[in-house]
Amino acid sequence: MSLESVRAFFAEKAPDLTVIETPMSSATVALAAEAFGVEPARIAKTLSLRIGERVVLIVTSGTSRMDNKKVKTLFGGKPKMLGVDEVADITGHEVGGVCPFGLKTPLPVYCDVSLKAFDEVVPAAGSIHSAVRITPSRMAELVGAEWVDVCEVRLAVT
Repeated sequence: MSLESVRAFFAEKAPDLTVIETPMSSATVALAAEAFGVEPARIAKTLSLRIGERVVLIVTSGTSRMDNKKVKTLFGGKPKMLGVDEVADITGHEVGGVCPFGLKTPLPVYCDVSLKAFDEVVPAAGSIHSAVRITPSRMAELVGAEWVDVCEVRLAVT
């Protein structure tokens, strides 16, 4: 169902964007990079976190690693990744297809500055076989995201 919610989101807010589908799994950064023909850093991964009573989404570069101290300082609490069932229940997207588009529940979305290194990124589009090519600034604008610095950038793993 979530691929459809993402398509509906784009139909309403960005009809010029097209969801790309692949028969290959794109459930991990490495698989997504291979499936969509980009380096892993260009994959925009979406982290689903609980911080205290709040649930937030943080979209980062595929090779970035969340810095717990930065997140705790910014949000005032220790971040905890949501469990698989919780992710699907709250976002409407399965793990591996989580993205900031077409969410089941409105959530605050934050984009890490690691994404600004790229002219185009490839976030999932609601399933483990779909994605969209988009500029980081357009993605942030479409989902009302705030830019934050919560990651430590790592070099791509080959």
